[in-house]
This record gives sequence, structure tokens and C-alpha cells, in this order.
Amino acid sequence: MNVMDRLNDALKPIKGYGEIRFGINKSLILKLHNGKSEMVNNNDLVGGNVRILLPNRGWGFAVFNRIEDIDRAIKDATDASLAIIPDEKIELAKIEPVVAEIKISADDDARNHSLQEKYELLRKYDELTADIDSRIGEKIFMFTQEFIDRYLLTTEGTRLIRHRADCVLRSTFRAKDANSVQNAFKSFATRGSFDELTKKDDAIIDVARKSAELLDARTVKGNAYTVVLNPGLAGVFIHEAFGHLSESDFVESNPQAQKMMTLGRKFGPEFLNVFDDGSVVPELRGTINYDDEGVPAERTSLIRDGVLVGRLHSRQTAGKMGEKPTGNARAQDFRYAPIVRMTGTAIEKGPHPAAQIFDGIKEGIYAVDAYGGETELENFSFSAGYGYMIRNGKIAEMVKDVVLQGNLFETLANIEQIGDDFKWDSGGGYCGKDGQRAKTSEGSPHIRIKNVIIAGK
Repeated sequence: MNVMDRLNDALKPIKGYGEIRFGINKSLILKLHNGKSEMVNNNDLVGGNVRILLPNRGWGFAVFNRIEDIDRAIKDATDASLAIIPDEKIELAKIEPVVAEIKISADDDARNHSLQEKYELLRKYDELTADIDSRIGEKIFMFTQEFIDRYLLTTEGTRLIRHRADCVLRSTFRAKDANSVQNAFKSFATRGSFDELTKKDDAIIDVARKSAELLDARTVKGNAYTVVLNPGLAGVFIHEAFGHLSESDFVESNPQAQKMMTLGRKFGPEFLNVFDDGSVVPELRGTINYDDEGVPAERTSLIRDGVLVGRLHSRQTAGKMGEKPTGNARAQDFRYAPIVRMTGTAIEKGPHPAAQIFDGIKEGIYAVDAYGGETELENFSFSAGYGYMIRNGKIAEMVKDVVLQGNLFETLANIEQIGDDFKWDSGGGYCGKDGQRAKTSEGSPHIRIKNVIIAGK
């Protein structure tokens, strides 16, 4: 009996609403540290879960690690649902059942390349950056790949199989002199195409040089500036500072968030448009086709013409708020229940020529890429990877320790220009929430914002 037949048979006796998820995850991690092989990690993760919602009861959830244990998991999930009496009835927004199989479509499947070839890829980049600057004392290259099969069956008739491939090349450089240590890093993601990762020579050389250049850069002077964000940092900004506020499980459980995220509220200039889309580009990390409840991914407008018009939903949050599921219920793997997560979140292309976005700025900051950050409701703090001063409309000297701080709503209202040079970021990052990681994508053109507080010396 194949996997789908066994899962289908197990589903039949479930009372009420039920879901069975089953996953097979095969992963590989290789690490090269200063030219030496430091890690070879092969890992197979296999298992599933059962989620059951009985009438007028709460969710029951149970995990199984062997398909032979699925009947025990169904009993455990049923018992758990029976034991939970929620404060209010849980209603799931209705969807059409889906029967589909999503296959891998990599141009150059990484599984066709040997372990030796993958190590040679890392060694190639290590040798390529050997003589860039003697102050670079540490170089780390990592190659990771994941090949995932996910099954979803529901008592409503959904029968969904999704096959997914992900490969990531990560590069980290650490430069040091008598005064400081500076890091620069970059990751490159692909949906399984090995050949794509062999063509990053120029980008990796640039990252290595940046680590050394940061040693010579001065720390930015703290002040309020007109700031231009490059697409990489602008995408992370809209994901972290705004996107999480659009996840409706957060909104419906938080009275303060409900007041902040009222549909129809004006958030920015009329040329500001923000969306989330898990169906947009097949090779993007955030493209999912269907979420983990079997809801088709779609383009969801969040801000249109500067006004808040939408939010992201699971079936449960959509049912509670009387809205439509958006295909944003996602689980890290079979060990977790789905929660509301972003997919590909982005600021749309704007009306302003990117080539002129620095014009008229007497003294400002060009902030490039994201090093890290944190948010607390509408307040944020983000560290750029590095930056440059803008003087009289031109990019000038490099600066470091560029930290942007502020209030989301004030910052969105202060957007002066949105460029016409939209791009998706191709990095291999993760988004964390409630102990789960999700693969997401961010996109944006250059954006220009006035009165941004830059923390510095």
C-alpha cells in the first residue's frame, strides 16, 4: 500500500473535521571554514500529524513518527479535541477541496550532483576570495539542500501532494584590524537548481570586499536624515515592521493591534502599495502554491493607494473575522500545526525614477541590505548591512553601524518616493514566529523616506 492509500484509509473513521499531514524531508548541510571541511550533515526527517476539530470542541493535535502509528495519533487527537471546550465556537471559513500534485521543476536538480561537486563549489569560492584583503581572517561557506514531500488529506476531500526543493549557498567574511572586527554575509537561494549557485563569483567577491571596507568606514553620526533604502533592506523592513502586523492571528487576539490595523486606515502616500503573494514566481523561496490547509496561495493586497485594505488569514481566523482565507496557514513541518505566516511580501513598483531617487538630498543616508532588527508592535529598530552618506544628491563615503529606528506608521507616512526598480530578494533567510521557521521572500524597489532616526555616535 502506498503512502496516500494508507493515509486515506486512516482518515475514514475520523468524526467531525480532520486533517492528516505526512512529510518526508531529506536534507544536506556542508560547511567549509577557512578552507577546511568542517561539516557534512545528512538528515532524514519523516513523520506526520493529525489535527481534529469535533463539533463545539477545540483542536486536538497529535504527532506520529512512523506511518504505522497513525491510528494511535488519530485516537490521541480525538481525545484531545473532546477535552477542550473553547470560550467561543471555532468556525472554519469554507473552501473548495483540492486534489493536486505539485512537482519539482528545477532546471538542474541538485540531486544529480555528487557530494564532491558540492564541496568543490565551496572550495571554488574560498579560492576566489583568497587574496582580496589580508585583514579578512575568517571565511565560512555553507551549502544546504532540502527535498521535501508533503501530503495533506482532509475529511472535506482535499488530497494534496507537494514536492519541494530548496538549495542555499551562504557566505560569511570576518575582517579584523587593531580597532574593530567587521562582518559581511550574503546568502543565495534557489528552488533546487545547482547550476544557479555556480554563478555567484562577482557577488561573493563583493561581499568579501565589503567586510574589509567596513574596517575603514567611520561610524555614522546619529541624527534624523532623509534615508534611501535599497530593495534588500526595504523588503525586510516591510516584512518585519508591517507584515507581521498583517497576520490576523495576531490581530484577532490583540486589542491594541485591532485598533492599529483597522481596515480603511490611511497608512502612507497614495503611491504606496503592499501585497503578499505565495503564487507569484515559481523559483521564489516564498512561493508555496497551496498552504498547509489546502488553500490556494494568492496575491493579497494589504495596502492599496496608501490605505489598509487586507490582512493574511488561516481558515480559522478568516471564519472568526468573517473574511476570506488567503492561503497563509503554514507549518514548519509535520511536528507543528499551521499558523498564519507571510509568503512573498513586497512593496510594489512605484512611480519615481530610481536613477533620480537621490536628487535633492543635501545630506542623507543610503542604507543597504539588512543585518538584523527587531520590532515591538509599531516600533522598530533595524541594522543595515552597511551604508553610504548622500551628499548633494550623490553617493559619498561608506559608513557603518547604521541603525534605523522609529514608528511604523510615522515612517510609512514619511515615504517621499518609491522607485520604479522593483526586485525580489534571492536570499536564503527564514522568518521566525511562535517557535516555527518559514521560508519567505521579500521584494521592493528603492524607497526614500524623510525624517528617519539613525542611531549612531
